[in-house]
Amino acid sequence: MSVRDTSASDPEVFDPEAFDPKVFAEEWEAWHRDKDARLASEHGFLAITGLHWLSDEPRTFPGAPGTWSTGPEGVVVELDEGTELVVDGTVVRGRHLFGVIPERGGIDAVWGDAVIEVAKRGGHDVVRPRHPGHPLRVAFAGTPAYEPDPRWVVTGRYEAFDEPRPTTVGASVEGLRHVYDAPGRVVFRLDGRELSLTAFNGHAPGSLTVLFTDATSGVTTYAANRDLGVAAPGPDGTVVLDFNHATNLPCAYTDFATCPLPPAENRLPVAVEAGEKIPYERLS
Repeated sequence: MSVRDTSASDPEVFDPEAFDPKVFAEEWEAWHRDKDARLASEHGFLAITGLHWLSDEPRTFPGAPGTWSTGPEGVVVELDEGTELVVDGTVVRGRHLFGVIPERGGIDAVWGDAVIEVAKRGGHDVVRPRHPGHPLRVAFAGTPAYEPDPRWVVTGRYEAFDEPRPTTVGASVEGLRHVYDAPGRVVFRLDGRELSLTAFNGHAPGSLTVLFTDATSGVTTYAANRDLGVAAPGPDGTVVLDFNHATNLPCAYTDFATCPLPPAENRLPVAVEAGEKIPYERLS
């Protein structure tokens, strides 16, 4: 299937004839290698060995030192004698107060060659140990993906909402909810059909990110979600969606992620045969 649609009412569409296929493929391959390298970095998501939810009852967790709890003052760890963590470059021993962590925030504490992530997700404080020797990371062989194809680059338009809309979505962890401000939506055409995706703010200033599923989800691509970054809209609202860069979120690889699910309206009724496929780890 091609995303090109030549009807006169379409916005300007990416012209594959204007691009060097070899350069296009090389740039995509470099991007994909970099994305996988970050995923499998020493303390990346593939190094996580557990997802532990904190309460006011002090508890110990596999792969993490000390006893952990949370309360009005925030997250607290009680380290055993002779045990130390390094937090923000400072060695801490005994009782250490991490404080109140903001939603989607986190603090990394170094413990030997491991990192103990202390974070808040969906209103809950969590601890996630990250060990470089975790088998999931060690055995990682890269992410399968469709061959890059310039036909899957389409121009659309960004429509800003009058006010950002707080949008509640589910998560890869049952019962968890995430709330994001949606500043607008992206409108585009696939197979002659006008479609739209609710957009959230991206990482770079002005950029956007869209979470979506499509007719390939659960067949050739990960069932729960994929993510597509979109560069900041042009002055006239023009945006470019390159579905070759549709990526898996960490939950596609590990059960220890709390990834958001797409809003209900972001379930595309077409097959987007571009971007990353189901990871080998889930196929096996």
